[in-house]
Amino acid sequence: MAEYDYDLLVVGAGSGGVRASRIAAGHGARVAICEDSRVGGTCVIRGCIPKKLLVYGAHFRHDFEDSLAYGWQPRHPTLDWPTLIANKDTEIDRLNGIYIKLLRDAGVELVPGRGRLIDAHTVQVGERLLSAGTILIATGGAPYLPPIPGIEHAISSNEALDLATLPRRVVVVGGGYIAVEFANIFTGAGAQVIQIIRGEELLNGFDDDVRVELARQMRTQGVEIHTRRQVVRIERHRAGLNVVTDHGEAIEADAVLYATGRRPNTAGMGLEEAGVELGRNGAIQVDDFSQTTVANIYAVGDATDRLNLTPVAIREGHLFADSVFGGRRLAADRTNVATAVFSHPPIATVGLTEAQARRRHGPVDIYRTRFRPLKHTLTKREEFSLMKLVVDPASDRVLGCHMIGADAPEIIQGLAVALQCGATKAQFDATIGIHPTAAEEFVTLRTKLAEPAARAAE
Repeated sequence: MAEYDYDLLVVGAGSGGVRASRIAAGHGARVAICEDSRVGGTCVIRGCIPKKLLVYGAHFRHDFEDSLAYGWQPRHPTLDWPTLIANKDTEIDRLNGIYIKLLRDAGVELVPGRGRLIDAHTVQVGERLLSAGTILIATGGAPYLPPIPGIEHAISSNEALDLATLPRRVVVVGGGYIAVEFANIFTGAGAQVIQIIRGEELLNGFDDDVRVELARQMRTQGVEIHTRRQVVRIERHRAGLNVVTDHGEAIEADAVLYATGRRPNTAGMGLEEAGVELGRNGAIQVDDFSQTTVANIYAVGDATDRLNLTPVAIREGHLFADSVFGGRRLAADRTNVATAVFSHPPIATVGLTEAQARRRHGPVDIYRTRFRPLKHTLTKREEFSLMKLVVDPASDRVLGCHMIGADAPEIIQGLAVALQCGATKAQFDATIGIHPTAAEEFVTLRTKLAEPAARAAE
């Protein structure tokens, strides 16, 4: 008779947990997974997928406008927001069903309900006590709203995806990728948007040239970006909401979206009582193989607050299952992980920013271009592409690729392979581009920029 009910019990059926459970089952393990919401997690249910569908929906405004320059005559198109939300919901329901089927076909038992650790081998789900030789925590993260007066009047990205009607005036608080994406969604959909950020530029941690360029283009599209501001309170009145800042402003709004950070979903799970060490903001402390301070308990994805990206969680979950149940002890490689911001225009990046490269390598070579895409030579839209390469002059290796412009995520994904292979600038130069495309610019950059001090003196 088996010592435990299962070989593996996964808490959280998001991208990382689902992948881990399926791969472990494929290795012959008896697996169960518990989830207190729909299967698919943040990315599928309330993150990447529904958000990008809204990005597509909002972008049609620009497409209709641009079509005039190409001879089309759209007849006053308007956005029916409820239809967009309803169609988005239909797609999310479909994906939820697919994820449930994937688990069932893999032989994984789905246990509905919230899991709480009783000890290192036991999880309570509702009234059931489930035991397992190995436990994996994959509970993801959730939006964090700061405790300021009136914060109950604000919404997070979760609620923003399900608004029944489009707000006429939106205040977006935060300068990260979630805030930027929703500011662009609401602007494209026709709302008046004011974005409030604590710093001077958007997207802390991204390359500075990209950050400046995105802010310039967002302002051109009508987003008001209020820098070096903090919200001190939110007030409700008959006409809507007032957002009061530390500069004494009272900004009227119909909706206030807070996107100032996320925290791991680990509270009230019994982790510390079971001996699992938690770090800043409740992040589960793990080693390179996703093992916690309790030998048979592991954690992957946003619950560990390492590199909070869906493909990273999937890789971590896959490698965990291979290591524990497949006989191959492997650690995830988090270098040169490409990422994107689905703003308008989108951003994509892989490798080091210029600032990071200078801190690690000293002097670096910078190649950069900014141009109006061919499409907009007819539309005259004030939309530009910016591309940038960061190169180590000692080895000639390309350390970073950065882009803002149409199709940036699709282009940078391919360049991520080159960086993973250690490509040099000479190899970029030896590659013949596809013409006419934006992507060819990455293999035709020939002129190095002057060093920062020389640029500042110009």
